[in-house]
Amino acid sequence: MWEARKITALCIFALSIFLSGCTPLGPATVARDRFDYTSTIAESWKRQMLLNIVKIRYGDAPVFLEIASIINQYQTQTDINAAFGWSFPPTANNQRIGVAGSYIDRPTITYVPLTGEKLARNLMTPVSPETIMSMVEGGYPIDMVFRILVHSVNGIHNQFGGTARMRRADPEFYPLLEKLRFNQASGAVALRVKKSEGRDSMIMVFRKRVDKEVEETGKEVRRILGLKEDAGEFRVVYGSTASNDEEIALLTRSITEMLSDISSTVEVPAEHVAEQRVPETVESEGEGIRGPMIRILCSREKPDDNFAAVLYRDHWFWIDDRDYRSKKLFSFLMFVMTLTETGAKEGAPIMTISTGG
Repeated sequence: MWEARKITALCIFALSIFLSGCTPLGPATVARDRFDYTSTIAESWKRQMLLNIVKIRYGDAPVFLEIASIINQYQTQTDINAAFGWSFPPTANNQRIGVAGSYIDRPTITYVPLTGEKLARNLMTPVSPETIMSMVEGGYPIDMVFRILVHSVNGIHNQFGGTARMRRADPEFYPLLEKLRFNQASGAVALRVKKSEGRDSMIMVFRKRVDKEVEETGKEVRRILGLKEDAGEFRVVYGSTASNDEEIALLTRSITEMLSDISSTVEVPAEHVAEQRVPETVESEGEGIRGPMIRILCSREKPDDNFAAVLYRDHWFWIDDRDYRSKKLFSFLMFVMTLTETGAKEGAPIMTISTGG
């Protein structure tokens, strides 16, 4: 009798385990998996971008690998069996109980390398003036956007660190950015859509009712760009030079050119320069918008306090987590990468600069 009770107790215990395993598994994994995968993908995206900037610095080819899909499957299985019996004499009693369970976590992650036509479209195509103006309207500082994404404005050239056509900025370029930024910060800048030649065109408007200082800044912008003094609207077009004094021509950069320029300021080991593995770091023209856009440091040991860090050629290249400006601009680069899909051509935007009248 005692043996029967013991077996019954074991069966009840095993049954309770089985029933506890019947709780739905899926809902409990949603919050955990979503945030875990989001954090992991964001971290890997940062490291991929940083590594490609460093590789370009060394003349290596960048490689982008996209995550096309993530499918995760869970499976639980529990089996229970028991057998018991009695015979005489009592020493021949026989009892057996067994419990079996399995838990399977089977994620399926699909990677797609960026190659061929898609590579050319995403990385080699210049960012459109419409996209640049939309980012300005979205709140990004115009001086930062132009410094990173524009080669020239009406023939006034930006600095470029790419080895193929390295050059310093024209004397008027940084003052132009500072004045454009001042107008933007004053609240005198807005965007609207206007019908032009049967298509929607984006218009940048510098409001007319502004104070004296903003008015004078607008006049100075006109002078630097060679614009018509009494004109109210200026069409923004893609190109190296404007066809008339009522156009603003933006020669924009591709993602590859943008990364090449930023890579020129990456800190590298002195021995690598001496061995001609990599060119010297481009000397900065100043601080702020005139200096390195993103400070990427180099060290033998992995830094503890880093925003992103990658190991390349036995050295760690990293962004200091306390360097807010570099972190913000690095995140901006990743955002720009999402805007490089080309689609139907839109009408050219128009920029309006107040005459102060």
